[in-house]
Amino acid sequence: MADPKGFLTTDRQVAQTRPVQERVKDWNEVHVPGSLLPIISKQAGRCMDCGIPFCHNGCPLGNLIPEWNDYAYRGDWAAASERLHATNNFPEFTGRLCPAPCESACVLGISQQPVTIKNVEVSIIDKAWESGAVTPQPPERLSGKTVAVIGSGPAGLAAAQQLTRAGHTVAVYERADRIGGLLRYGIPEFKMEKRHINRRIEQMRAEGTKFRTGVEIGRDLDAAKLRKRYDAVVVATGSTTARDLPVPGRELNGIHQAMEYLPLANKVQEGDYVAPPITAEGKHVVVIGGGDTGADCVGTAHRQGAASVTQLEIMPRPGEERDPAGQPWPTFPLLYKVTSAHEEGGERLYSVSTTHFEGSEPAEGQTVGDVQWLHLVEVEMVDGKLEQKAGTERRIPAQLVTLAMGFTGVDRENGLVEQLGVELDARGSVARDGQYATNVDGVFVAGDAGRGQSLIVWAIAEGRSAAQAVDRYLTGTAGTLPAPVRPTDRALAV
Repeated sequence: MADPKGFLTTDRQVAQTRPVQERVKDWNEVHVPGSLLPIISKQAGRCMDCGIPFCHNGCPLGNLIPEWNDYAYRGDWAAASERLHATNNFPEFTGRLCPAPCESACVLGISQQPVTIKNVEVSIIDKAWESGAVTPQPPERLSGKTVAVIGSGPAGLAAAQQLTRAGHTVAVYERADRIGGLLRYGIPEFKMEKRHINRRIEQMRAEGTKFRTGVEIGRDLDAAKLRKRYDAVVVATGSTTARDLPVPGRELNGIHQAMEYLPLANKVQEGDYVAPPITAEGKHVVVIGGGDTGADCVGTAHRQGAASVTQLEIMPRPGEERDPAGQPWPTFPLLYKVTSAHEEGGERLYSVSTTHFEGSEPAEGQTVGDVQWLHLVEVEMVDGKLEQKAGTERRIPAQLVTLAMGFTGVDRENGLVEQLGVELDARGSVARDGQYATNVDGVFVAGDAGRGQSLIVWAIAEGRSAAQAVDRYLTGTAGTLPAPVRPTDRALAV
């Protein structure tokens, strides 16, 4: 146990964020650099090393949290890094992007504020990189087997790294011009600077993983031919079919899916554009969708100089404290969150639904006009269904609208699904069995492509588990990879 009295003597303290007026003028991460290390040992000391560590159940990766908390408290950063990497290939990603279901399951959280697990995690890995403790781990020998991984998001990267370290020859195919998937182009720079991805890619290259960018399987390369070329294929393309909003006026200019808008801002940071083709500068921006992707749109609009930002959510505003009856500990509760983007301004409207858009007359050479107004109505739950409240209709200015309402399955237009011959489930995801295998021999699926839209920790956990299944398929034995250290599916489903 780190500090037997730590949870009694030390209050929860989280990472400092830079002043709003400073950070909205740049795209650097919002936290004050180096602000964690002076406090992190004491924060790790709040961990009670519970007899039954429910934080393990809360984390899909099964992270060994009490162990690396103890090492962090004692200042043994090398040991802490080793324990952290035992279950997580990319803790610098999860430490910045994960909503921390482990903290919701922390036993201390029953009566006090939980341990700052996420802050401890990112401190350990940042310290490990700074000290040179993160090094390539190439295999001692090659198996002679080849694997193609389609998609370079967290699931694909985790599967690729595990399979490479097991001795298989792995090639990762990515349709974008850079590796990283949503980590690269869906997550704004202010949440995670892309240097963190770049150094992991260099580590993976040094281990032997091959990367092929700008190749869309299904369009640029026939998926059936790819399957014949490799001994196994892992589909990790994510859930990329965005949910649309089929209301009158949807065709107006200025209404975009979030994943049309966000990548352009990231491409500016990569040096591809001087200014983004779609910008919020000087415009009244409306973000439809109250989740993390919506918050990313809010923060991006602030940095681009929006005149105003309004975020809409069809569901009621969540409570600020856990409901013991409906969302008991240690489940992950749905609570009202104020992200760094929300701290920066804007308005959030709950229990509202968009009825239609209103635009200008088409200019010369245009077939449709530009969006100018969004019409909405308040809604309420009646007998389990959302119904409009009469007399609550109104309109708000909207010169740029981003749709951040989630995703409904894998891409079904690029030919990959048909060419591989894989079956889809009722949700539009690639169907698989308990070993991540599809109906096609040698084809496996991991992450959002099979699970549906989910968390980064689930993506990495599934990438690791799928890699073990592929390794077992290729070797015909128990495999060379250790079983992922994680809770049972039953516990994770809580």
